[in-house]
Amino acid sequence: MSSGVAASSRRKSSWARSPEPRGSIQPGSAPTSTASSTRTPRRVPESRHERGLLDTSVVIALPHTDRSQLPAEMSLSAITLAELVTGPHATDDVEERARWQDRLQRAQRTFDAVPFDVDAAQAHGRVYAAVTARGRKARGWRAIDLLIAATALAQGIPLFTCNPADFQGLDSLIEIVPVDPE
Repeated sequence: MSSGVAASSRRKSSWARSPEPRGSIQPGSAPTSTASSTRTPRRVPESRHERGLLDTSVVIALPHTDRSQLPAEMSLSAITLAELVTGPHATDDVEERARWQDRLQRAQRTFDAVPFDVDAAQAHGRVYAAVTARGRKARGWRAIDLLIAATALAQGIPLFTCNPADFQGLDSLIEIVPVDPE
């Protein structure tokens, strides 16, 4: 078996991981009880979405976000991971750099990134056309947001963001779910 095959067989599903600590109860699930157990299972409120892609803004705000606003199965784009990797290099402030590094490490521990693949590249054309048809320019940071939106479109899942205005004009293509951190 080649090392590439071995590495890919060890990869975890991007949908199987959650920012909840190990051993926690996922939204909509409860521990199973046994005959010897007298505890009542704790119910976590059901998420209104089963799956979703988290925008960079949500990943940054995750520690301050009510989990009931998020999908049961969360993922992030490789583009979001790239933004998080850039963060520590974008500041000269030592404390801010440490915060960015912490966010990056937490995201890497918690999620497997959904790659920006051929399907996402093709979806990007539709995303770009929808935005420019509304007279908006797709440059700078907005261009990065559109790559994240294209990833969600290619995956067929909603995009969760703290900045829904960044994705104006895409509601005919993908569901944009606003998240309001506490």
